This record gives sequence, C-alpha cells and structure tokens, in this order.
Amino acid sequence: MSAVVYHGANDLRLETVPVPSIRPHELLVKVAVCGVCPTDIKKIHYGTLPPPRIFGHETAGTIVRVGSKALRFKVGQRVALHHHVPCLECHACRHHTFAQCSQYKRTGITAGFEPAGGGYAEYVRVMPFVLPGVVPIPERNSFLEGAMLEPVNTVLKAVERLPLLREDTVLVAGQGPIGLMFTRLLALKGMRVIATDLLETRLHLAREFGAEWVIKAQSPKGKVQSPESIQPESAGTGQRTTAKVQSQLEVLVGRLTQGRGLDAAVIAVPSDEVVEQAQSLLRGGGQVLLFSHTRRGETTAVDLATVCVDEKDLIGSYSADFLLQKQVAALVFSRKLDVKTLITHRFPLEQTGAAVKLAARPSENSLKVVVDQT
Repeated sequence: MSAVVYHGANDLRLETVPVPSIRPHELLVKVAVCGVCPTDIKKIHYGTLPPPRIFGHETAGTIVRVGSKALRFKVGQRVALHHHVPCLECHACRHHTFAQCSQYKRTGITAGFEPAGGGYAEYVRVMPFVLPGVVPIPERNSFLEGAMLEPVNTVLKAVERLPLLREDTVLVAGQGPIGLMFTRLLALKGMRVIATDLLETRLHLAREFGAEWVIKAQSPKGKVQSPESIQPESAGTGQRTTAKVQSQLEVLVGRLTQGRGLDAAVIAVPSDEVVEQAQSLLRGGGQVLLFSHTRRGETTAVDLATVCVDEKDLIGSYSADFLLQKQVAALVFSRKLDVKTLITHRFPLEQTGAAVKLAARPSENSLKVVVDQT
C-alpha cells in the first residue's frame, strides 16, 4: 500500500509499505479522510520523534477486515477512530486526567513502524485497547465529519474545564479551526464570546459561529494593522498602534463586564504576549486556559501574585476526554457544530507534504486541511 513515511525533520516520503496484518481482536480500516493536526505538524517540523513513522490520527474510514474475536464490528462499517483510549482504572483516570494515563499515552492505531496514528496511509490497524474509541458514522454523515470527532472532543474537553455560568464573558484568542470550535461550543453553552484574530476572513466566520464581538489582533511581527470594528458598536477603522488595539479590547471588556473583567480566556494561539494580555483582562477568580502551548522547553514570565492573590487560574487542556464521545458525536452528526464549514482544503495522499505545509503556514482563506482518499 502507499503511505507517507516520516524520516526526520521536514522529511516526508511517499513509499510502498506492507498492508498491516491484524490479530483476532483487531480491525483493518481503509482510510478515507485524515485531518492534519498541529500536534503532528510540530513533530514533523521539529523532528521530535525518531523515524520512521507514519503520522495522522484524525482518521475516518471503512472497516475492511475484522479479527475473529472483534465480534461487535462488521466489514463495511464506516467509522471514526480514536488513537488514544484511557484504561479508566488507574490513578490518573480516577482523577479524570485521562491524558496522563499510561495506556492513553500509547498509540493504538498504526500503518506500520512505531505506532503513530497511521492516517497518512491507505490502511490502518486498530489495536484492541482503542476499540472502545471506534465510533460508527451515521449514513447521513460524511467521512469528513467523522474525521473531525477527535479534534472537536479535545475542544469540548477544554470547555468543560472552565467553571462558567450562562452569559459569562469569554475571550477566544485565535480563530483558526480550533479557535472557531471554541467560539461555537462556548456560544452554544450561552457564553458571550469575544473573538480575536489577525485575519478578517476568520473574524467573519467567528461571527457566524456565535461570537458577539470580534477584534482584529496585532501582527506578531509588529506590523501595525487596522483593527476590525468592534461589533455590534463600531469603533472606527484605520491604522492603529499596538497600544490602541489593546486598549480597544480593554475598553470593550470593561464595558461588557461593568469593569469586572473577563470570566475566562481561551488561548488558541501559541503567543506569550496574548497570554499576558488575557491575564491582565481577567477578573479575580477567572481562568486563562492554554490550548496551543504544546512545545516543551518554552518559558515565559508570569506575575505569580495574580495567581495567588487575585486567584486567577492559569490552566491547560490537552487531548481528548473519552467519556465525552457520545456528546461530541451528537454535536457533530446533528451539525449543531457544522465542522464541514471549517474544512477548506483537501489533498490526495501523495500530496500530504503540501497539506502539512499549508496547515503549518495557513493562507488567508485556509482553515482545516485534510488528506482525502475518497
């Protein structure tokens, strides 16, 4: 079969590898769609794992072979896969911190070599301990929607970590595919969402996904950009300084919350400056949630008194929550969260390298990028 094999930093090669053999409790799935995830992008760009591997874990496809003891599955079933499933019994699982479970940290789907997801290949082997993560795709829904279950789960897990009340005010910094999912899920829960991003096209989508106010952020390279008009009340347009853009957000937060401050801020971009600003705009007892700071070894200054005296929590969320699968499937398959609108680019398997490149450096009109073998 064809597969895109990782051979080190920024080295992906289309190769022919054996179709995986399966054991009695396992499945063989023909891959239809696999999303390009920022986690895999970082592994590929920085060469953080030893090669060779076949990445890709946001996977949906069709079961083509069923092990003799995998009795609840059928050949021909259309399914979405989860490559991590917790044991539900260990100390970490009893504390509901599934991403810290030793079984969860094992990857249970492979197309060959050290298991790494395998979605950038024609077929994947699904191991027994992740079979509880297999989700049937309803007839009315597409493989594209199935492939989005895993990333939606990671976002819903993060939202559930925030102890929010209806009509609380939440900042979502960054309106890429993940940020837009945050915006939509928070809006569905009755939050008042302020969305920020560098790109006006994404801010337009943020409004459609439920943001009540949008503000165009400053370029991280220091370029001055004209801020998006605050909605629904216009704050004008034209060139603004960094201080003006920041004060625009500060004024908005002050007005919306009567000077109290944000109830929470979700940081969906790996920017330390955004974290600092969000912390300053938070009310006492609020939360800043980090979602994109996944590269180890990076540090930043934090005013620890804001955490101790002001009780402003700085928390993180990583990966999925197995117990949310049914809720996620209901959101996606009912299209209350219409993930298809997030998918802007589809690449064939042989162009996986180009898909990764675009997802790593998105254009103004690109959002979710997928490898599509349908």
